[in-house]
Amino acid sequence: MGRHFFHLHLVSDSTGETLIAASRAAAAQYEGVSSIEHVYPLVRSKGLLHRAIAEIELAPGIVLFTLVDQELARDLEVACKEMGVPCLSVLQPILDLFQSYIGTSTRQRPGAQHMLNADYFRRIEALNFTMMHDDGQQTENFEAADVVLLGVSRSSKTPTSIYLANRGIKTANIPLVPDVPLPEQVLALRKPLVVGLLASPERIVQIRENRLIALNANTDSPYVDRLLVADEVKRARKLCALHGWPVIDVTHRSIEETAAAVIDLYKVHQLKFIASS
Repeated sequence: MGRHFFHLHLVSDSTGETLIAASRAAAAQYEGVSSIEHVYPLVRSKGLLHRAIAEIELAPGIVLFTLVDQELARDLEVACKEMGVPCLSVLQPILDLFQSYIGTSTRQRPGAQHMLNADYFRRIEALNFTMMHDDGQQTENFEAADVVLLGVSRSSKTPTSIYLANRGIKTANIPLVPDVPLPEQVLALRKPLVVGLLASPERIVQIRENRLIALNANTDSPYVDRLLVADEVKRARKLCALHGWPVIDVTHRSIEETAAAVIDLYKVHQLKFIASS
């Protein structure tokens, strides 16, 4: 029996680390079940919240949030109720317990658990950069990235990028689309570490099929054709080999494991870049 996938939406007014840690600790208790994570960090305005709600509507699933702004929290809860999807504030039960014991109410301070030091601002900058350079956006600025991830659709580029950004690593990612050449800017990159994320065709097909089912889309599509997907993966591997870009097989890796492997490669890349500068 194959694994069962479900969409998990994590909406945070800070980095989202609290939600990521809590949700993965819970998901680890269920065998044969994996979440497709959608992380929305720094949601502190109605505009950003509405963008997250639109994504939730496209791929319904469990919604967890940490929003100390009560108006934003209510808007999200109302929207989820209308869509018929489960929605839970992860921090609210803990805040209620603290308030009942301490006897004072909370102050609405998004991200107050993070010290305002240089490391914190570095991570926020990395998150902003990563969100602006997701899925091939603004390729003209990729030279400013620390890491650039390449991969076919559904090879965990975005969640890995966000995880790396939470570690202060400015990460851009770009999809490898059949018969669509990479922008010249990407081929000429010098400073960033470029890494290819690959997975077995079976794994890619499985994730894509679950994605189409979640969107109520037609599953009889070239997007999930086993032979075509195998060709996509083969071409991606050849492209990385041609340019000397390291590859990571994410078939049996968690996002944390993939990110750890990227970080190891990045440390070596940094030393080489400094030596050659």
